[in-house]
Amino acid sequence: MTLPRAGRTTAGMTKPVTLWGLPHSLYTGRARSYLRKQRIAYVERPPTDPEFASRVMPTIGRAIIPVVELADGTIIQDTVDIIDHFEREGTAQGPVPHPACPADARLLALAHLFELYAVDGLTRHAMHYRWSYLGEQEAFLRHAFATGSDASRAEATMGRMHSYLPMLGVDAATIPAIEESYHELLAALDAHFAVYQFLLGASPSIADYAMFGPLFAHLGRDPVPLAIMQREAPHVFRWVERMHAPDLDSVDYPTPAPEFPDDEVPETLAPLLAQIGRELIPDLTDRLTFLRDYVAQHQPKAGDPVTDRPHRRVIGTVETSFRDVAYTGGVQPYTFFLWQRLIDAGRHPEARALFAKHDLTAFIDIDLPIRVERRDQIEVWG
Repeated sequence: MTLPRAGRTTAGMTKPVTLWGLPHSLYTGRARSYLRKQRIAYVERPPTDPEFASRVMPTIGRAIIPVVELADGTIIQDTVDIIDHFEREGTAQGPVPHPACPADARLLALAHLFELYAVDGLTRHAMHYRWSYLGEQEAFLRHAFATGSDASRAEATMGRMHSYLPMLGVDAATIPAIEESYHELLAALDAHFAVYQFLLGASPSIADYAMFGPLFAHLGRDPVPLAIMQREAPHVFRWVERMHAPDLDSVDYPTPAPEFPDDEVPETLAPLLAQIGRELIPDLTDRLTFLRDYVAQHQPKAGDPVTDRPHRRVIGTVETSFRDVAYTGGVQPYTFFLWQRLIDAGRHPEARALFAKHDLTAFIDIDLPIRVERRDQIEVWG
């Protein structure tokens, strides 16, 4: 069904969309950045507002942010669905001014690779630096989590978030590898952003919005990782500022801005792609083995929810590794939803050639035993 353009009412007047979210929320930051860059008028409201429980939660079936509510009452949950909607339907004024999905098949596949890495990789870094250093930044975090709430609810939410660390593979054994990875990532990103304003050229793509989530809300806002970023990677910090600005904020780059060459991605992306491959391929290989066994055992039916309750994120645990350090992590079907988007984009011959050149074919040269899709605000088996 084609949805009406956001912000257009039956009287022809425009009305801001509502962004249900919070300042310190990783995924809210991703959605907020997109709305700002596309000049989509919005009003941000916290999920503690009584209307969220009375009107929004009955539609999405769980307490989760961000959620975008259009002028006609249409509700869209999940940043992928939010961005896909506006990319497809445009705004009240017409097409979005800065399309986030590259037309170039190679860049589109890379964008989906960064999208997958941001969730399956950088969420670990973000959660580690937020909660493993709680003592050093407790006042800041308590203030953040009390936004739109109170101290007791903030305490409960913080405790729940902290409990997710083992599922994400954050423990005494992996923490040194996670911190090594963060410093390596900052160095590679800083070299790239010294030349290019955004990950894939002169305007932001879904790659930038995906990576912005963890690199803003946690790593570029919480005191401990923010200090590291400002000290070691000033170009990355400027990119974080740029992504949160309502325009392209490219005053520190030449005009016209440099574009990617027609026949290849720039050399500055090579270290980033190598790091993504090293960190994700072993993990995803183990998760794929788990999924194959799960499908063979449970025989899920197309259209069924991936979990028995909408708020549950995992369907089991897997023995895997991060940078050669073993850990036991939770298996989230959402990972396969994002991976399938990458596989679909990677079928293009030009994308396949690029991925082969950078030893990334393991990401696209496979078939998942079952698709994971988004329907009615939740993940379902495809």
